[in-house]
Amino acid sequence: MKRPKFVTFDCYGTLVKFELHAATRKVLGRQLDRIDAEAFFDEFHDLRLKEIVGKYRPYDQVLSRSLEKAMREFGLEYQPEYGAAIVEAVPTFGPYSEVPAALERLRTHSKLAIISNSEDRLIAGNVRNIGVPFDHVITSQQAGAYKPSLATFRYALRQLGCGPDEILHVARGFEYDIPPAHTLGWARVWINRDGETGDPAYGPYEVLPDLSRLPDLIGA
Repeated sequence: MKRPKFVTFDCYGTLVKFELHAATRKVLGRQLDRIDAEAFFDEFHDLRLKEIVGKYRPYDQVLSRSLEKAMREFGLEYQPEYGAAIVEAVPTFGPYSEVPAALERLRTHSKLAIISNSEDRLIAGNVRNIGVPFDHVITSQQAGAYKPSLATFRYALRQLGCGPDEILHVARGFEYDIPPAHTLGWARVWINRDGETGDPAYGPYEVLPDLSRLPDLIGA
Protein backbone atom coordinates (compact mmCIF):
# COMPACT_ATOMS: atom_id res chain seq x y z
CA MET A 1 0.00 0.00 0.00
CA LYS A 2 1.19 3.52 -0.86
CA ARG A 3 2.42 5.45 2.17
CA PRO A 4 -0.13 8.27 2.69
CA LYS A 5 0.53 11.89 3.58
CA PHE A 6 -2.27 11.67 6.17
CA VAL A 7 -3.59 8.73 8.14
CA THR A 8 -7.03 9.73 9.42
CA PHE A 9 -8.87 7.86 12.15
CA ASP A 10 -12.28 7.47 13.57
CA CYS A 11 -11.87 7.84 17.33
CA TYR A 12 -14.44 5.87 19.33
CA GLY A 13 -14.18 2.13 18.77
CA THR A 14 -11.10 2.58 16.58
CA LEU A 15 -8.57 4.31 18.82
CA VAL A 16 -10.53 4.62 22.05
CA LYS A 17 -12.67 2.02 23.81
CA PHE A 18 -16.21 3.37 23.54
CA GLU A 19 -17.37 2.13 26.93
CA LEU A 20 -20.79 3.74 26.76
CA HIS A 21 -22.64 0.60 27.85
CA ALA A 22 -20.52 0.30 30.97
CA ALA A 23 -21.06 3.98 31.75
CA THR A 24 -24.81 3.58 31.22
CA ARG A 25 -24.92 0.54 33.49
CA LYS A 26 -23.14 2.50 36.19
CA VAL A 27 -25.60 5.40 35.90
CA LEU A 28 -28.81 3.38 35.67
CA GLY A 29 -27.80 0.64 38.09
CA ARG A 30 -30.49 -1.84 39.10
CA GLN A 31 -33.07 -0.28 36.81
CA LEU A 32 -31.60 -2.39 34.02
CA ASP A 33 -32.40 -5.56 35.98
CA ARG A 34 -36.11 -4.98 35.32
CA ILE A 35 -35.79 -5.02 31.52
CA ASP A 36 -34.09 -6.85 28.67
CA ALA A 37 -30.79 -4.98 28.90
CA GLU A 38 -29.43 -6.33 25.61
CA ALA A 39 -32.51 -5.13 23.74
CA PHE A 40 -32.30 -1.79 25.54
CA PHE A 41 -28.71 -1.23 24.44
CA ASP A 42 -29.57 -2.22 20.86
CA GLU A 43 -32.33 0.38 20.89
CA PHE A 44 -30.03 2.98 22.46
CA HIS A 45 -27.54 2.37 19.62
CA ASP A 46 -30.19 2.62 16.89
CA LEU A 47 -31.61 5.81 18.37
CA ARG A 48 -28.17 7.44 18.38
CA LEU A 49 -27.81 6.67 14.69
CA LYS A 50 -31.23 8.21 13.99
CA GLU A 51 -30.31 11.31 16.00
CA ILE A 52 -27.27 12.11 13.86
CA VAL A 53 -29.19 11.98 10.58
CA GLY A 54 -30.64 15.30 9.52
CA LYS A 55 -30.19 18.66 11.18
CA TYR A 56 -27.04 18.90 13.28
CA ARG A 57 -27.33 19.04 17.06
CA PRO A 58 -24.46 18.83 19.59
CA TYR A 59 -23.29 15.38 20.58
CA ASP A 60 -24.22 15.84 24.24
CA GLN A 61 -27.81 16.34 23.07
CA VAL A 62 -27.57 13.29 20.81
CA LEU A 63 -26.57 11.10 23.75
CA SER A 64 -29.09 12.56 26.19
CA ARG A 65 -32.03 12.48 23.76
CA SER A 66 -31.23 8.91 22.70
CA LEU A 67 -31.00 7.73 26.28
CA GLU A 68 -34.25 9.44 27.21
CA LYS A 69 -36.11 7.88 24.28
CA ALA A 70 -34.68 4.42 24.96
CA MET A 71 -35.58 4.56 28.64
CA ARG A 72 -39.14 5.66 27.94
CA GLU A 73 -39.61 2.90 25.37
CA PHE A 74 -38.61 0.38 28.04
CA GLY A 75 -40.78 1.91 30.75
CA LEU A 76 -37.96 3.53 32.71
CA GLU A 77 -38.15 7.05 34.13
CA TYR A 78 -35.56 9.36 32.65
CA GLN A 79 -33.82 12.02 34.73
CA PRO A 80 -31.67 14.78 33.14
CA GLU A 81 -28.78 13.87 35.44
CA TYR A 82 -28.62 10.44 33.79
CA GLY A 83 -27.86 11.95 30.40
CA ALA A 84 -25.42 14.45 31.89
CA ALA A 85 -23.50 11.70 33.70
CA ILE A 86 -23.14 9.59 30.57
CA VAL A 87 -21.96 12.59 28.53
CA GLU A 88 -19.33 13.43 31.12
CA ALA A 89 -18.09 9.83 31.09
CA VAL A 90 -17.11 10.04 27.41
CA PRO A 91 -13.88 12.09 27.88
CA THR A 92 -12.64 9.51 30.40
CA PHE A 93 -12.53 6.68 27.84
CA GLY A 94 -8.99 5.54 27.05
CA PRO A 95 -7.22 3.85 24.12
CA TYR A 96 -6.96 0.20 23.19
CA SER A 97 -3.68 -1.24 24.39
CA GLU A 98 -1.99 -1.39 20.96
CA VAL A 99 -2.99 2.10 19.85
CA PRO A 100 -0.30 4.40 21.32
CA ALA A 101 2.62 2.32 20.02
CA ALA A 102 1.06 1.99 16.55
CA LEU A 103 0.45 5.73 16.36
CA GLU A 104 4.01 6.52 17.43
CA ARG A 105 5.31 4.43 14.54
CA LEU A 106 2.89 5.94 12.06
CA ARG A 107 3.63 9.54 12.96
CA THR A 108 7.28 9.17 11.95
CA HIS A 109 6.16 8.77 8.32
CA SER A 110 2.69 10.33 8.01
CA LYS A 111 0.64 13.08 9.57
CA LEU A 112 -2.13 11.92 11.88
CA ALA A 113 -5.69 13.22 12.13
CA ILE A 114 -8.92 12.26 13.86
CA ILE A 115 -12.32 12.64 12.21
CA SER A 116 -14.93 12.01 14.88
CA ASN A 117 -18.62 12.27 15.64
CA SER A 118 -17.93 14.25 18.78
CA GLU A 119 -17.61 17.69 20.32
CA ASP A 120 -14.32 19.50 20.83
CA ARG A 121 -14.64 19.59 24.62
CA LEU A 122 -15.42 15.87 24.87
CA ILE A 123 -12.79 14.49 22.53
CA ALA A 124 -10.04 16.60 24.10
CA GLY A 125 -10.03 14.24 27.08
CA ASN A 126 -9.80 11.17 24.87
CA VAL A 127 -6.89 12.64 22.91
CA ARG A 128 -5.07 13.32 26.18
CA ASN A 129 -5.71 9.73 27.24
CA ILE A 130 -4.23 8.41 23.99
CA GLY A 131 -1.06 10.35 24.75
CA VAL A 132 0.16 10.72 21.15
CA PRO A 133 -0.01 14.10 19.35
CA PHE A 134 -2.26 14.53 16.33
CA ASP A 135 -1.80 17.09 13.58
CA HIS A 136 -5.56 17.65 13.34
CA VAL A 137 -8.57 16.72 15.46
CA ILE A 138 -11.71 17.25 13.39
CA THR A 139 -15.14 16.89 14.97
CA SER A 140 -18.74 16.93 13.88
CA GLN A 141 -19.09 20.13 15.89
CA GLN A 142 -16.60 21.83 13.57
CA ALA A 143 -18.12 20.35 10.42
CA GLY A 144 -21.73 20.94 11.46
CA ALA A 145 -22.55 17.39 10.37
CA TYR A 146 -22.11 13.81 11.51
CA LYS A 147 -20.59 10.88 9.71
CA PRO A 148 -21.67 9.17 7.49
CA SER A 149 -22.57 12.51 5.88
CA LEU A 150 -20.19 13.37 3.08
CA ALA A 151 -20.18 16.92 4.44
CA THR A 152 -18.06 15.77 7.38
CA PHE A 153 -15.45 14.20 5.11
CA ARG A 154 -15.40 17.12 2.70
CA TYR A 155 -14.88 19.48 5.60
CA ALA A 156 -11.99 17.29 6.78
CA LEU A 157 -10.45 17.39 3.31
CA ARG A 158 -10.49 21.17 3.34
CA GLN A 159 -8.91 21.28 6.77
CA LEU A 160 -6.17 18.85 5.82
CA GLY A 161 -5.41 20.71 2.60
CA CYS A 162 -4.63 17.59 0.61
CA GLY A 163 -6.14 15.43 -2.11
CA PRO A 164 -8.19 12.25 -1.65
CA ASP A 165 -5.29 10.17 -2.95
CA GLU A 166 -3.09 11.39 -0.07
CA ILE A 167 -5.30 9.97 2.69
CA LEU A 168 -5.66 6.57 4.32
CA HIS A 169 -8.78 6.46 6.50
CA VAL A 170 -8.90 3.94 9.35
CA ALA A 171 -12.15 3.14 11.15
CA ARG A 172 -13.99 0.54 13.17
CA GLY A 173 -17.56 1.72 12.47
CA PHE A 174 -18.16 0.37 8.97
CA GLU A 175 -21.46 2.13 8.23
CA TYR A 176 -20.24 5.49 9.51
CA ASP A 177 -16.89 5.63 7.72
CA ILE A 178 -16.21 3.10 4.99
CA PRO A 179 -19.02 3.99 2.52
CA PRO A 180 -18.43 7.78 2.55
CA ALA A 181 -14.65 7.38 2.35
CA HIS A 182 -15.21 5.01 -0.59
CA THR A 183 -17.43 7.56 -2.32
CA LEU A 184 -14.75 10.24 -2.03
CA GLY A 185 -11.96 7.97 -3.25
CA TRP A 186 -10.01 7.63 0.00
CA ALA A 187 -8.01 4.47 0.71
CA ARG A 188 -9.57 2.60 3.62
CA VAL A 189 -8.69 0.20 6.41
CA TRP A 190 -11.52 -1.36 8.36
CA ILE A 191 -10.60 -2.24 11.94
CA ASN A 192 -12.84 -5.25 12.45
CA ARG A 193 -12.41 -5.90 16.16
CA ASP A 194 -15.50 -8.10 16.51
CA GLY A 195 -15.36 -10.38 13.45
CA GLU A 196 -18.26 -8.67 11.72
CA THR A 197 -19.22 -8.94 8.05
CA GLY A 198 -18.32 -6.05 5.77
CA ASP A 199 -19.69 -5.14 2.35
CA PRO A 200 -17.61 -5.68 -0.80
CA ALA A 201 -19.68 -3.00 -2.55
CA TYR A 202 -17.47 -0.49 -0.73
CA GLY A 203 -14.22 -2.24 -1.50
CA PRO A 204 -11.50 -2.80 -2.01
CA TYR A 205 -10.47 -2.05 1.55
CA GLU A 206 -8.00 -3.64 3.92
CA VAL A 207 -9.26 -5.43 7.02
CA LEU A 208 -7.27 -5.65 10.26
CA PRO A 209 -8.34 -6.93 13.70
CA ASP A 210 -6.68 -3.99 15.45
CA LEU A 211 -4.06 -1.28 14.84
CA SER A 212 -0.98 -3.35 15.66
CA ARG A 213 -0.26 -4.28 12.02
CA LEU A 214 -1.26 -0.96 10.48
CA PRO A 215 2.31 0.50 10.48
CA ASP A 216 3.61 -2.56 8.62
CA LEU A 217 0.80 -2.22 6.08
CA ILE A 218 2.09 1.18 4.94
CA GLY A 219 5.77 0.49 5.58
CA ALA A 220 6.06 2.68 8.67
